[in-house]
This record gives sequence, structure tokens and C-alpha cells, in this order.
Amino acid sequence: MKVRNLLIAGLMVVGTIGAMSAAQAEDVRLFARHEVADYGLWRKAFDAFASTARKAGAINGAVYRSADNANDVTVTHDFHSVAKAKAFAASPELKAAMEKAGVKGPPQIWIATKSMK
Repeated sequence: MKVRNLLIAGLMVVGTIGAMSAAQAEDVRLFARHEVADYGLWRKAFDAFASTARKAGAINGAVYRSADNANDVTVTHDFHSVAKAKAFAASPELKAAMEKAGVKGPPQIWIATKSMK
């Protein structure tokens, strides 16, 4: 199966946004976890893709590495809306960047909204 199809199939939406209020940037977070062939090479590609991610609405990004496997990477980005996060996750530009960066296999991607209580 193609990475894009797996990316879309793996997209999980967690939580809800109140119908009467617009979400704040910190209220919508996209998580993407994947294994990479070489963290150093992946990081260079990730940093080079940052302006494209910002143009797609991604803000406040962070990178985490597994304590047990330095090539097991989790990336977070905040968005102003679930729709922007979903569009970014399904974008051909993201798919191409992941392939070029050496992402091994399909990533796990999910979107969460901040729980108010």
C-alpha cells in the first residue's frame, strides 16, 4: 500500500472541539510517530521542511526521540483547527518529505484536541 494511503488510514481523531467556539492553536495537536533509517539525515530533512509545514498551518512543533531507540521519533505540531491538521497530514508534500527523509514504514498519526475537563 502506498505511504499516502497508509497515512490517511492511520489518521485517528481524538476528542472534539466545542461547536460554539473556535479552537486556539494550542488546542489542536498532531502527533506523528515513525522510525527513521538515520536520525541525523532525517533531522536535516525535517528542518528543511519547516517552512513548508508553517505555510500549511503547523506551529509550535517539537521532536522527541525514544529513550530506547534514537531512530524512533515522535513529532508534534499545533494547529488552529482540526481541518488544517488533517490537511497537513494528508498532504503530498509531507508524504514526499517523509520518503526523502528515510522514514521506515507507515507513520502513526493522530490528532487530539485539548480536554477542558
